[in-house]
Amino acid sequence: MDHSKLDYSKSGKLSEIKINWAKPEEVETFAKTVKHYRQDKISHDDFRRFRLQHGAYGSRMTEDYSMVRIKIPAGEIHPRQLEKIADLSEYYSIGSAHVSTRQNIQLHWVILEDVSEVMRGLAEVGLTTREACGNTVRNVMCSPLANVCPNEEFDPTPYAIATAKFLLRNPLCQSLPRKFKINYTCCDDHGMARIADIGLIPQHKEIDGKIKKGFKVFLGGGLGNWSSVGYQLEEFTPEDDLLYTILAVIKLFDRLGNRKNMARNRLRYLVNEMGWEKFRSIFLKKRQVTRTTQSIIHKLDVDDTPQEYTPPVVSVETSSTPAGYSRWLKTNTLKQKQDGFRVVFLAFEAGDITSNHLRMIAQIAREFSAEGKIRNGFIQNMALRWVAESELSRLYSKLVEVGLAKTGALTMASPIGCTGTTSCNLAITNSHRLAKEIQRKFLELGLDNDEALQDSSIKISGCPNSCGQHEIATIGFYGGGGRSGKDMYPLYTMQLGGRADGEARLGATCIRMPAKRVIPAILKIIDVFKSERKQNETLSSWIQKIVEGKGETNVKSVRDIKNILEPLTKAPLIKEDKDFFMDYGIGESYHVKTGKGECAA
Repeated sequence: MDHSKLDYSKSGKLSEIKINWAKPEEVETFAKTVKHYRQDKISHDDFRRFRLQHGAYGSRMTEDYSMVRIKIPAGEIHPRQLEKIADLSEYYSIGSAHVSTRQNIQLHWVILEDVSEVMRGLAEVGLTTREACGNTVRNVMCSPLANVCPNEEFDPTPYAIATAKFLLRNPLCQSLPRKFKINYTCCDDHGMARIADIGLIPQHKEIDGKIKKGFKVFLGGGLGNWSSVGYQLEEFTPEDDLLYTILAVIKLFDRLGNRKNMARNRLRYLVNEMGWEKFRSIFLKKRQVTRTTQSIIHKLDVDDTPQEYTPPVVSVETSSTPAGYSRWLKTNTLKQKQDGFRVVFLAFEAGDITSNHLRMIAQIAREFSAEGKIRNGFIQNMALRWVAESELSRLYSKLVEVGLAKTGALTMASPIGCTGTTSCNLAITNSHRLAKEIQRKFLELGLDNDEALQDSSIKISGCPNSCGQHEIATIGFYGGGGRSGKDMYPLYTMQLGGRADGEARLGATCIRMPAKRVIPAILKIIDVFKSERKQNETLSSWIQKIVEGKGETNVKSVRDIKNILEPLTKAPLIKEDKDFFMDYGIGESYHVKTGKGECAA
């Protein structure tokens, strides 16, 4: 790739931008296509497909503005790139950015004619929006703990990067039946391998007396109106079979996926309709054909050169540490497998971050991270890795100074919330704002510091389509509408007991809860848990017992939880409580207003 035009200024010691994902000519093509669309030379549907393929969604109820999604392969982003995104946000967006659950960064409410200018700025630092939306292979994800996880067998990051390189702009991926997602993770406990179209966990196996690299591969997982946990393909998929495995699955999906029914055209529907054993049998034949009929032997360009990092030499004397350090250390950091280093997670409110904070994070990464870059997480946060433990106190002081020391990043006090009615055409409720309200309440009550709650999660979607991943939350919600007489109010369907790690499982439906009663409902569940729990039991493990109908005291099943929460569902008259009939962040009575979704355009 040509790196000569990349902007390397301020790039930092080890954070030099080595991969150029961009193609400048795509910027000019997009700008010309927008002009032709405005001149009615291109049909609405054709332009829509083109726009999505280049990473621009229409904003809520208008196509004059776009949400621009920046593709961040493996979640790796460099300080200079963050600074460029900050600049573009101030010039063309709303002065803030949004970190998604798929490691992308999004800029909202960009005027359609300015999208090409955003793309131009991104290309200067090697970033692209290409195939971040549309019926393509989306951003290839990789655990933010890859290469530092104590439980991993080897670092999957080089494989994620190589996969992204191979598939980006690949003709095979330009017109799939629907979007396609690939997720690498470090181990069973840190990632979402079982809820992706292809999920991969690295592992070793001894073959003929030699230790070989390979993967545990899962196929057909995903979330949405019909969610599914993926099936393990085989006991061990050797490294040499990795690319052929990926290609065979994509080719099968391209050929057999349901192109007529957009509501049933994800890979998981194909697997379900065929049955796993039949799908697997066809796949194995397809992989063999793919391997033997390639005119060129394809291999992933995997750069797995080991990298060693040493703590930066610091001569600054550390002053007294601000209050709250121990709480932050407990809820925002994890020990790396490398002695003397920690991963530090930065908590945001539902993934939102201002342009000023983006610049501050870039500078902090240069100063405190021995690898000099940032990893986007899976839960709308960012991770600073390779932070020397001797520097944690000073880092915390810096974060307090710049307003980035919010605690609870790795606890249920940092809920996931999709963008909801703030920008999405399909949203029914303001899930984005509800997540922020929950976070503020939990931090006010100090619940992030409660060890019994730390392995639990709250995830919220503004509709049943799962952008907030509600099915894999300890307590999950998806938006809907209720009615009291002639008046409507926002509500959420609550689900319990979901999880993505370990043996992934989907949550069980519990009850429909009015939006303004969601926080009291969660706090009620926590109160009941604390009165019923056994020693060392966590909220997550207790809820799992309840979901399985194995409760041992007064609460034995989901029905019992539903009965306890039932009084909170009663709607007042609008003259008694006008606020009940308003969604969070909306100063008027609630009504359902949706547009045409673009995920299947």
